[in-house]
Amino acid sequence: MRDALLAGVANGLSFIYSLLAYVRLQTRISTATDGFLDMIAGDFLGDGLPRKANQTDASYRARIIAAIFRERGTRKAIIAVLTQLTGRAPVVFEPLRPKDTGAYGLAYGYGSGGGYGTLLLPFQAFVTAFRPSGGGVANVAPYGVPGGSVGGGYGVGSMEQVPLASMQGQVTDADIFNAIESVRPAGYTIWARISS
Repeated sequence: MRDALLAGVANGLSFIYSLLAYVRLQTRISTATDGFLDMIAGDFLGDGLPRKANQTDASYRARIIAAIFRERGTRKAIIAVLTQLTGRAPVVFEPLRPKDTGAYGLAYGYGSGGGYGTLLLPFQAFVTAFRPSGGGVANVAPYGVPGGSVGGGYGVGSMEQVPLASMQGQVTDADIFNAIESVRPAGYTIWARISS
């Protein structure tokens, strides 16, 4: 009777100890797991960085840390976030920036590269973002493409069955607009265009 009573108390305290150890891990981004990692992303970034389908904790943690410490509020930040998202560098044009518009007697000028500048558009930029070129699994040909549905072999794409987690997620236009908005300088108007 005495052993059963002590074992019951010990089991309860053991469960509480293991629960506290688990909860302690969830208090830091570097050790958080499962839904706690999603809550941390929500606390720091709002709805701006949801977990992708079948995304591992390690991959999601890396995305969260990159988003928290990302440069913001600069032209370089816009270029970096879009290049990271799509794999293709965007074209950024600021009508008030001489390096974009040029000037008479310099490398850029009337009738040469560059765009027309104006003082009437301060704190504005025109961004041409590009959709990612392709998707799927790298170095594996899709069905209906030579080397895909007809089989793999030397000099053609390999053919294999892959798990769904290996597929690269599609980047939507909304993802591109959200990425621009996440690093946009305060008080700046960004005119965005998405091209293939």
